[in-house]
Amino acid sequence: MTDENTVEAVGALTEALETVEIARGHLYAFHQLTGEADFKVERAIKLFEDAGRHDLAEKLSRELLGRNVLPGRWTFQVIEDYESTYYDPFRGLEREARDLIGGRRHVYEANLKEQRRTKGEPGHEATPEESGSS
Repeated sequence: MTDENTVEAVGALTEALETVEIARGHLYAFHQLTGEADFKVERAIKLFEDAGRHDLAEKLSRELLGRNVLPGRWTFQVIEDYESTYYDPFRGLEREARDLIGGRRHVYEANLKEQRRTKGEPGHEATPEESGSS
């Protein structure tokens, strides 16, 4: 049996990883939204051209369309750098920490569920099998 301090520490690290997962999701949203904006700029350029505003259309095309979001980087490169520099090592270290508790996930939460549920009460089953669902 693993000591409670280790279970709590692994749980805290896993919770931190969950926060990193949310941050990573926001990076993907940033990536998608920025790409969508770039295609909308392209449409605006066409509309300016159609309106005879060739100087502005050319300036937008030259200065904004396809522009880097950071020096030398499009959003996909920001994601790649984030993943290789921070996300992948974080996941590896969290997995290593879970080895201390047999590789199991969410042990802290499972213990908390066991403490907080009302045994025998509908909706408080320990597992889907206990409730008759699968």
